[in-house]
Amino acid sequence: MKAATPPPIGRNIKRFRTTHGLTLELLAERSGVSKAMLSQIESGKVNPTVATVWKISQGLDLDINLLLEGSEGPVRKFHLTRKGNHTALDTDEAGLHIHVLTPVSLVEDLEMYLLTFAPGGALRSKAHFPNTEEFLTVISGSVHVRAGDKNVDLSDGDFIRYQCDVEHSIENIGAVDAIVHMVVRFQKRHLG
Repeated sequence: MKAATPPPIGRNIKRFRTTHGLTLELLAERSGVSKAMLSQIESGKVNPTVATVWKISQGLDLDINLLLEGSEGPVRKFHLTRKGNHTALDTDEAGLHIHVLTPVSLVEDLEMYLLTFAPGGALRSKAHFPNTEEFLTVISGSVHVRAGDKNVDLSDGDFIRYQCDVEHSIENIGAVDAIVHMVVRFQKRHLG
């Protein structure tokens, strides 16, 4: 009886890494697996443990089975979260409801939220990682945004982008609920 051939895990990792435009250094940072180990795995010099393959799959934001089985073509992401399945966050702030729109795998990379502020409700935040940015679109209502020593009032349809590596806040200044779509883009992984 012929022994089964192990899957080409190293080749699969290299293919997905290059398809995602990641260097060995960046994948090492995102996965927690050293650059040297990744290089040896990709070249087929070592067989990784399941735990190591799992860490790499998390760094690539892929299902581990794709690394084990491979795929003929590039994997196209198609992730859906239905309205009733959004994660809701509780905060200490009264009059604020936060719905998380992005999957957990994107935490501290790119995060999207739908914020609903009751009149007078606010979200006050400490400084995020250096160079982190927030992008806000006011869906309805009126809010006041402050980032460090800068501030502005916004209303329906207004959009703002600002550095949030300083103390910042969003506050409903209207008499009705305000709904805001917020995107947070972290850049800590891409810095020197």
